[in-house]
Amino acid sequence: MTTGTTDESIRYTADVVLLAAGQVLLILRGWDPYEGCWALPGGHVDRGETSLEAAARELTEETGIGVGVADLRQVGAYDAPGRDPRGRYVTVAYTATLASPVPPAAGDDATAARWWPLDALPALAFDHAEILAGVTSS
Repeated sequence: MTTGTTDESIRYTADVVLLAAGQVLLILRGWDPYEGCWALPGGHVDRGETSLEAAARELTEETGIGVGVADLRQVGAYDAPGRDPRGRYVTVAYTATLASPVPPAAGDDATAARWWPLDALPALAFDHAEILAGVTSS
């Protein structure tokens, strides 16, 4: 029996690690939290949508690059308390690899999108460095 617990709303998100030729696609966040910081493309899972569908949709909305759900591979779930300053967020991360980088076009809540060399990454928002490390170390 657990004592001293309170109700906690959990929000459900999906993120994408898109790789190509030793680079990863990142977006520049246009909104808080982490406004002006680089992050993996991703966002909230909408009602009636799976995290896989949300990952593909968010990637397209934020970067203009479409990857089919069949090409996305689940990396894992990230649910550490405090991973998002807005409250309790659980994300399912996916990855895909392109043969070569495709020019991105920032959209939705991203003010920029660009490919970054894996050996010269900026500081990343949230726990996205941990997610990326989990993908690139395997």
